[in-house]
Amino acid sequence: MTKKIERFLVAMLVWVAALFVGSSAAHGSGYGIFAQGASAQGQANAVVAHPDGPSAVFFNPALMSKLPGTQVEIGTTFIFPNRDYTAPDGTTASTRDTVFTPSTFYLTHAFNDKISAGLGVFNPFGLGTDWGDDWGGPIVPGTGGLGRFIATNSELTTWNINPVVAYRICPRLSVAAGMDIVVLDATLKSRGQPPPVEYNQKFTGSGNGLGYNIGVYVQATDDFTVGASYRSQVDIDATGEFTADILPQSVGAKATIKLPQQVTAGVAYRPVDRLTLEAGMRWEDWSVFKELQIQFDPNSSGLTSSTYPRDWHSTFAVNVGGKYRVNDTYSLMAGYLYGWNPVPDSTFEPAIPDSNTHLFSVGGEARLDKLTVALAYTYQLQYERTKTTNLYGPIANGTYNSDLHLLGISVGYAF
Repeated sequence: MTKKIERFLVAMLVWVAALFVGSSAAHGSGYGIFAQGASAQGQANAVVAHPDGPSAVFFNPALMSKLPGTQVEIGTTFIFPNRDYTAPDGTTASTRDTVFTPSTFYLTHAFNDKISAGLGVFNPFGLGTDWGDDWGGPIVPGTGGLGRFIATNSELTTWNINPVVAYRICPRLSVAAGMDIVVLDATLKSRGQPPPVEYNQKFTGSGNGLGYNIGVYVQATDDFTVGASYRSQVDIDATGEFTADILPQSVGAKATIKLPQQVTAGVAYRPVDRLTLEAGMRWEDWSVFKELQIQFDPNSSGLTSSTYPRDWHSTFAVNVGGKYRVNDTYSLMAGYLYGWNPVPDSTFEPAIPDSNTHLFSVGGEARLDKLTVALAYTYQLQYERTKTTNLYGPIANGTYNSDLHLLGISVGYAF
């Protein structure tokens, strides 16, 4: 084994360890994360119907049948969110400046021309919204502020350990199946107010759940291909504790969090040898998120449960992307995605201030012998959203504006 390979394997192992001790969550559609590889990001994730490297483990594992030998890829995305709030009286607030870094590790291996296997470790869902402890202005009736009584800091991080196997049924048809082992950690903070004093309150919990994923890839002609993938719903019982400044001690608590099933599909076309174009869609069943209910263990403070209505609905995204191979070393990527949000007006609130979104991506890739390096930049612009009095009352009424900058990098090696 050469020194270069040894150094690469050491870096890979360090990266995998970092996934489990230093990953941060980021907000996507609902709270999904779709920054799962720089090359895919540069094409606005339109990579379900054509092979684009080991990130196929996430996007469509059936594409692994097109990857020769053993390949490994590590990557991360630096996400810079900007979220602003304006109350009806003109009071403003912004989320604190925070950089989120969802990260990825993929490994694929072709045993022969029929069977391939892979492993992915990545952050499929996440949330990070920190408004600070004092946002929303003073307690003045009619201002529409006071958002801190709904949420101050909301964090949710998930890791998916995803082993998969692909089988080539015939030269033009491949299928795949895998298991999703999902680990979740959540922290939800807000302020409470028994007159006349405000206080801090927090729920922390963790848990795990199991799901599965499948994929299919069809090479209809030499230049026209079709792909689709499915990930099942995963239910996680997060157990932890609830603390508040006014309570004499912490109280055991739990909440069931449902991560939605997802379907992605795409069609790819290669008009010339150096150019691949793809159009696709993504469906997410956020209708499973009816409410967030925190159940408390028996306690002397008389707490039983707290329920936060959601009533989300299923949603779609559509995307187009392309990759142009300038020469044997360099490639350029570009893509666009439009996504509908799952949050109805009746439960829109500041912890997840989601809205319909435009996403514009560009990127570049360099193949240097067995080493591949990809960079991508994405600008995500979300529609302005206004909260009026809803199931959460007049608290946090006002206008919300959000945009995000994403910088992705991935490094791969083919053995």
